[in-house]
Amino acid sequence: MKIIFAGTPQAAVPTLKALIDSSHEVVAVLTRPDAPVGRKRVLTPSPVAAVALEHNIPVIYANKIDGDIQNQIDAYKPEVGVVVAYGALLPQATLDSLEHGWLNLHFSALPEWRGAAPVQWQILSGATTLGSSVFSLVKELDAGDVFSTQLHPSLIDETSGEALTRLSELGATQILNVVDSIENGSAVLTPQTGETSYARKLGLEDGHLDTSQPFSQVYDRFRGVTPEPGAYVYLNDERLKIHSARQASHVITSTGLITCRDKKLFLGCSGGSLELLTVQPSGKQSMNAMDWFRGLHREEVTVS
Repeated sequence: MKIIFAGTPQAAVPTLKALIDSSHEVVAVLTRPDAPVGRKRVLTPSPVAAVALEHNIPVIYANKIDGDIQNQIDAYKPEVGVVVAYGALLPQATLDSLEHGWLNLHFSALPEWRGAAPVQWQILSGATTLGSSVFSLVKELDAGDVFSTQLHPSLIDETSGEALTRLSELGATQILNVVDSIENGSAVLTPQTGETSYARKLGLEDGHLDTSQPFSQVYDRFRGVTPEPGAYVYLNDERLKIHSARQASHVITSTGLITCRDKKLFLGCSGGSLELLTVQPSGKQSMNAMDWFRGLHREEVTVS
């Protein structure tokens, strides 16, 4: 089938590559315009645009779909649209414009965790499995009928960034199977059932680790907000960012204390300890946690 692919970040790349390598034809790619990246704010194509250009696939750049963009889409005569993290809503006229509609890969078992940050919220909630769904796009947020739902184990030390990478690879195969089933006429749509929950975009405040909470909740929060928006504690009213950490095998230090044991650095929580690996003090570069602590010349510090 002729496919138009809509996506922007790295998480969308595995699906695009799977479609390019398949028997189907990706006739065009819809993605967000080049964005400034890095300290020098250099305008850089999205990861999806870079792959499309590498394979000589026409790219349509748009933050929203207007009449001109719709005409560009129509010109390629796609039969179905595939969406993975495009980053903008498709108007009803666009949703109605293709013979087989638009499919979306969403990283939860719908209707759970509709919205912008499903992987992060599944980990924050302590879920033991992570879902992925391929569904038919409708105007209401993530509410369309479902072609396919899969559940995958939530790995105990996996951050949300790592989980998203894993799910994006698994989801590529999942959505390719759905596209194949649409082509051969075996696809089945099932209405969403069950309790609906929403995964709002996380903000800076969501990254704060409250060490008075049970350790499992603290560790789930650390994993859920890493790498974005990032985990931190307060040291002398300034944020100490925690970029990488792992759970200790047993309680090492008291709640709210950072201390060194056996050349390793630990943050005490209620019922457990977090081994700190990489931190970033306010106004400084990211650094090895032990190197940072040695520079304080203290036996322990209290954080909140």
